[in-house]
Amino acid sequence: MSQVIVVAGTDTGIGKTVFAAALSSHLGAYYWKPVQSGLNSETDSEAIIRLGGAPAGRLVPEIYRLRTPASPHHAAKIDGIEIDVDRLSVPRLAAPLIIEGAGGLMVPLTECRTFLDVFARWRQPVVLCARTQLGTINHTLLSLEALRRRSVPVLGVVFIGHAQPETERVIGEMGEVPILGRLPWLEILSPANLKASFETAFSEVSFRDRG
Repeated sequence: MSQVIVVAGTDTGIGKTVFAAALSSHLGAYYWKPVQSGLNSETDSEAIIRLGGAPAGRLVPEIYRLRTPASPHHAAKIDGIEIDVDRLSVPRLAAPLIIEGAGGLMVPLTECRTFLDVFARWRQPVVLCARTQLGTINHTLLSLEALRRRSVPVLGVVFIGHAQPETERVIGEMGEVPILGRLPWLEILSPANLKASFETAFSEVSFRDRG
């Protein structure tokens, strides 16, 4: 199997899809969102095409597409669908693959299974995305502890937002985790701006064949 990186987050709405778009473009990778909730607005796969310039052929179709913008377990219940987590198996591809979760690690897929359960079964390396706003130290350290208790390999933490050097430092030291870099908020979020920002922020980081 070619290189696989799971992009996970400490919370929802923190920008991990933006990071995943940039990383997919950087690696020339396939992108897969196994479970998509909310179809009335732009989906994450559509955002990957718009922001990362990924050709449609580089998108692995979602296993579950749920209409309601809610936790997958709740959206599935509303749609009359039962999510079978055993169907969520990592595709075997001839190029790198970026997999994006939904929300935080403990987002429920069913009444008794979470995304973390799936990540623990996959045992694929995770990049943990964290915002730089107040509260991120707690959320990030708890997320790192949860990943390690389930023996999920962690490549490192990526921050998204304005610079907070003390926050970034203490998470790296207390979490005993590599800080891979920080993707700043972009006033104009365009493919060109995102590409340039990513290349600047992660110029000294090689995501290829890590883990």
